Amino acid sequence: MLKPICDRHNFQRRSPLDATVYYVIRYSVRCNTVTDPTLLILASLAGGEKHGYAMIEDIARFADVRLGPGTLYGAITRLEERGWIRPVEVEDRRKPYRITAAGRHYLEEQMASLDQVVKTALRRLRHT
Repeated sequence: MLKPICDRHNFQRRSPLDATVYYVIRYSVRCNTVTDPTLLILASLAGGEKHGYAMIEDIARFADVRLGPGTLYGAITRLEERGWIRPVEVEDRRKPYRITAAGRHYLEEQMASLDQVVKTALRRLRHT
């Protein structure tokens, strides 16, 4: 049985595949692939319109990542500038956002890329 590959304090020489998977995961996390606010916000909005606090709660539920308000609103600003999200006009003080067609396209591209990495890793793990 394989030991957990995420135990960085007790990481001993394992099979080359174990080491590869460990470093891919470590690289992904370090590069914010897993916790990238852009992807998390777009994924949240793909489920429907939400205001900031609703996005924070949704992301915490589905990704187990808690974005702070500064991170969230900084990313929202960048996403608006790129045309990937837009505010919804409402009379409420809370400002909901929705994903645009361009944002949906970007999210689909990113998810396809991540899906390919996951499929490749799983296929290789089955052959060990």
